Amino acid sequence: MNATFANDIFRQSIQDYHLTDHVDTPIKNPYSPNGIAFLLYQKNWIDTVQWHLEDIIRSPTISPDELVAVKRRIDQSNQDRTDTVELIDSWFADLFTGITTKPEARMNSETPAWLLDRMSILQLKIYHFREQVNRPAVSDEHRQKASQKLDLLLEQESDLARCFDELHEDIQNGDRYVKVYRQMKMYNDPTLNPVLYSQKQ
Repeated sequence: MNATFANDIFRQSIQDYHLTDHVDTPIKNPYSPNGIAFLLYQKNWIDTVQWHLEDIIRSPTISPDELVAVKRRIDQSNQDRTDTVELIDSWFADLFTGITTKPEARMNSETPAWLLDRMSILQLKIYHFREQVNRPAVSDEHRQKASQKLDLLLEQESDLARCFDELHEDIQNGDRYVKVYRQMKMYNDPTLNPVLYSQKQ
């Protein structure tokens, strides 16, 4: 498991989504449900659909009913994204079971899964800025600005990949460790969100 492996799966998911380029396209995850590849593909598919939902909700012609429906769908997508990241962190926790952490080891605030979350979204930015660079019938200025941003994103891709691989290696060697703190979001829980639980009283 390394950054190249993860980024390849993220790119595959993005390419597969754009075969239809529709937010209602059912996911057809090609990987075994028991492996990390399945979770990485699922994670990026969620991100990709949400990326396009965020475009839709900004349409100046969207109806109020559709806006509410899409906003609720984005809220659910955020919950699904968080749940999937936590499943990925659980996979890593199992992977690193048995590793002896050195007494001088430093704690890393970001877990491997949340770093992968950033990498997944970065692949979406790269895909869509590359699309803008190659977009027909735009000005040279538009293409140049998109190209400059794409160059920065590609630099970030390299940086995050290195950070992920170094974190993975350091944890395996006992030089760094992470703690998994579950997100414990309240707004989707009918027992914790006061707007929701007050309606039941």
